[in-house]
Amino acid sequence: MHIYYYDENFVYVGEDVISDYDEIPKNATSVRPQEGLYLPMFNEKKRTWSESASKEYIDSLKPKPQPADAVTMLKKQVAMLTHQVAQLQRGGTS
Repeated sequence: MHIYYYDENFVYVGEDVISDYDEIPKNATSVRPQEGLYLPMFNEKKRTWSESASKEYIDSLKPKPQPADAVTMLKKQVAMLTHQVAQLQRGGTS
């Protein structure tokens, strides 16, 4: 049987497998935290897990947008300049 441990603040700290005949420790439950929780917290009365992480904490875990790499930026600039030169050679500016 899988059991899910929580700390003194009821925040999830890990899981383990025990025999079906073993007693579940006081700081654990057989109720599995649902997927998608960043910092699961167990409610002993309701026997459910809920999100305890703040929005700021969750946002800090999400990957930051990566800046375009230098080669890609240079390729775009070269394409733009090539287009402008071609327009000038044809006598237009649009």
